[in-house]
Amino acid sequence: MNSEILLEHTTVVVTEDGRSAGHEFLAVEKPYRVALNDREIGTAMVLETGLEEFGAGFLFGQGYVDRPGQVREVFVCREGRILVHADVDESRGPGEVVITSGCGGTGRISRDILEGKLGDLREYELSLAEAGLFIREALHASDLGPRTHGVHGCGLWAAGTMQVFFEDLGRHNAVDKVIGAILLGRVSPAAAVYTTGRLTSDMVLKCARIGIPIVLSRTSASSLALAIARRAGMTMVCYARPGRLNIYNAPARILP
Repeated sequence: MNSEILLEHTTVVVTEDGRSAGHEFLAVEKPYRVALNDREIGTAMVLETGLEEFGAGFLFGQGYVDRPGQVREVFVCREGRILVHADVDESRGPGEVVITSGCGGTGRISRDILEGKLGDLREYELSLAEAGLFIREALHASDLGPRTHGVHGCGLWAAGTMQVFFEDLGRHNAVDKVIGAILLGRVSPAAAVYTTGRLTSDMVLKCARIGIPIVLSRTSASSLALAIARRAGMTMVCYARPGRLNIYNAPARILP
């Protein structure tokens, strides 16, 4: 495990039998400033993995980047800066900002984006058996989660295999990294996404805007997330387990 993202800490464990030394692992959280064409847009607390993807996905979530092909290159500076070069007007602002149920900068979204036109979803179907494989692979893709009990994972599945998998302390950040991989042309949105975190409005909205047709979660969803999924025609699955999927919307894409 990369020592830059994992910190071992000695604790004192107190039980009825007395005190003893314990050892725990903490995920390392660091601030990174995201700049678009040299204009600083914001700072987010992130896990130092998938930073190129995060930079692109962060700007998509804030409304500065709209689609694949706009981002030309991304540079990650060790002093805590992600510089994204894109063929967009960096001076345009996101307009009125809504503070969502997320954390930090990724919990802010433009009202225009929230209420505006959604993208066209790509064509993709997923069988129950394949969904089970996807879930198992995502839950065992890394030992960072079991060791720290403090990170979320998000994977993208297509053509019978997991295309990318990212982790972060924030579930929104992990989704942003998957979105960033699409924006950078590394994977296609004609796929399914699985997240270990709950589905809230901005997470579902990002997936709908980029064209992902199927979103699965290990846990629950909010009412507004469901409303967005319905508006987009997206297949939304909660409490996803191998062999059992609770489909909240558009079940036709899930095959027996």
